[in-house]
Amino acid sequence: MRTGTRTILFSLTIALLGYLFGLVTAWFIVISRPVGLDAVVTCLKPAAQQMVLFWDVWDIVQLEFIGQVPDSQTVTYGAIRGALTTLNDPYTAFIEPRSHEREKEDLQGKFGGIGVTMARDEAGQVVINPMPDAPAIQAGVQKDDILAMVATTPITPGVSFDDITALVRGPVGTPITIQIRRGKPPVTHTFTIVRQEIVLPSVSWQMVEGEPEIGYIALTRFSEKSKEELVQAISELRASGATRLILDLRDNGGGLRQAGIEVASQFLADGVVMYQRYRDDSEEPFNVMSGGVALDVPLVILVNQSTASASEIVAGALQDRGRAKLVGEQTYGKGSVQHLYDLRDGSSLHVTVAEWLTPNRHQLRGQGLVPDVLVVRSPDDANAGRDPQLDAAVEQLKSEK
Repeated sequence: MRTGTRTILFSLTIALLGYLFGLVTAWFIVISRPVGLDAVVTCLKPAAQQMVLFWDVWDIVQLEFIGQVPDSQTVTYGAIRGALTTLNDPYTAFIEPRSHEREKEDLQGKFGGIGVTMARDEAGQVVINPMPDAPAIQAGVQKDDILAMVATTPITPGVSFDDITALVRGPVGTPITIQIRRGKPPVTHTFTIVRQEIVLPSVSWQMVEGEPEIGYIALTRFSEKSKEELVQAISELRASGATRLILDLRDNGGGLRQAGIEVASQFLADGVVMYQRYRDDSEEPFNVMSGGVALDVPLVILVNQSTASASEIVAGALQDRGRAKLVGEQTYGKGSVQHLYDLRDGSSLHVTVAEWLTPNRHQLRGQGLVPDVLVVRSPDDANAGRDPQLDAAVEQLKSEK
């Protein structure tokens, strides 16, 4: 054995013996003196001392509380959430495993499932609608069926969408049995459906009715597939005669920053899309990516109070650069950056590490974007199928040369 190796082993042995000696000494202090535990606690760092206080409290709860004490995982998750609320930042958040898995699938734009959308009715029932050509509709599921059971789990008003989604989704090629109720009086039907890969499109498009030169594109989230879907939308709308475009970012809560930069780059030739400002006030520019496919197409962007995050990156960049007018309502104002950390049990931690600025260094966080043309769409408008914001966007495009 080499001398260097023997020296390393000797050092590790001494370190291990020292660690064990420290543990034995602490144990001796605790059992031999009335104030032994306090003596040990004072040797700990302040943060560790506070955790001892936490366990003091929880020990009392476990001994005295009259109700059912939750399990250790529930307590741990609750403690983490409680600690994060002291930061006063709604975007630094702890995400439990099921929600984290669904979040990842949504951003990837695909998952293993049966291809249904879900919503609760006024009675709390889960109404499902099959997607076109998806496994559910091929198996016989129909529009407005009521989901009654997934596998052996009854679907009651108390079951969350995250839990239902976790039950329905799963590895591609695996079967899942669902029970639905249909008709009045309701008749129960049971289907066993093999999960397939379900693609969640982030972009939909069509020509505006009665306007042979205006194409409409709705972008609902910024996923890994958003750029290629947007390029396809622009190509097909041009083939249909569109020479002007409306990009609808209403109710788009954001998604991947990179996807936002890629989307903005389809309409900009060069320059800055956004700046990212860090805790030390340093700034990092994110520039336009070359190869945009709609650099000269007249463009209007629809926004509302639920336009947020990556949507505001795109809208702010195109507004600041004079590339597009914003029509609608003031945006949400979520201009911050979160790093996402995958944790050991499948949960995740989102930590705010920076904020976004538009090319003209307009701060998005807490302020949002003010539209060039302010138009409100009321609940009455929505219920009646009216869309004055879309109408205003059409008029804005027609008024531009």
